[in-house]
Amino acid sequence: MTVSGIDRLHAQLSRLEDMFPGYVTEIVEGSIVLNPVRPFHGKTIQQVWTLLGEQLPAEWAMVSDVAFPFDDANEFCPDLAVIPAEAEAENRSAYPCDLIEFVAEVVSPESVRRDYEVKPRWYASRGIANYLIFDPLQGHAVTMWNPGPEGYRGRDTIPYGPDLIIDSPLGKLTLTTARLPVDPKARPRPC
Repeated sequence: MTVSGIDRLHAQLSRLEDMFPGYVTEIVEGSIVLNPVRPFHGKTIQQVWTLLGEQLPAEWAMVSDVAFPFDDANEFCPDLAVIPAEAEAENRSAYPCDLIEFVAEVVSPESVRRDYEVKPRWYASRGIANYLIFDPLQGHAVTMWNPGPEGYRGRDTIPYGPDLIIDSPLGKLTLTTARLPVDPKARPRPC
């Protein structure tokens, strides 16, 4: 993609964000993607944000739904990303993806492939130590670690209920999953 092509894509993305409130917009594999935000999505982010915020060292901060360009065809807006507090204090709409230390996504019906297949490759390729997927459609969390150029080499799927304990460069983090919402209409899908 050329520089003028990238500029056009970003200009379109900016217009779409203003035209479609209630949607998260990202550039994934060269396409602009709009995801509607659902209550269970927001509720999951809020709960994880609260639990994680209580445990983060002071030099780290969380951001949500801000842009992280990975390359010309991929600009993700993670549901929750942990970056250095001094960078977060700049209050920008986009940050370099290399700042991310920890990232979490919440699955929606439209984002299953992106969250389980596309994003793990990109997050791992940039050395992001921990990637968590919270899936209200299946009632489980997936934790990925040990990033490599082809993806994460470690992966566990934990049903909602017990505490999720993550060994991370930020320290040992404990996230309570028992109260995370599960969509009563959703059908389980294979991971």
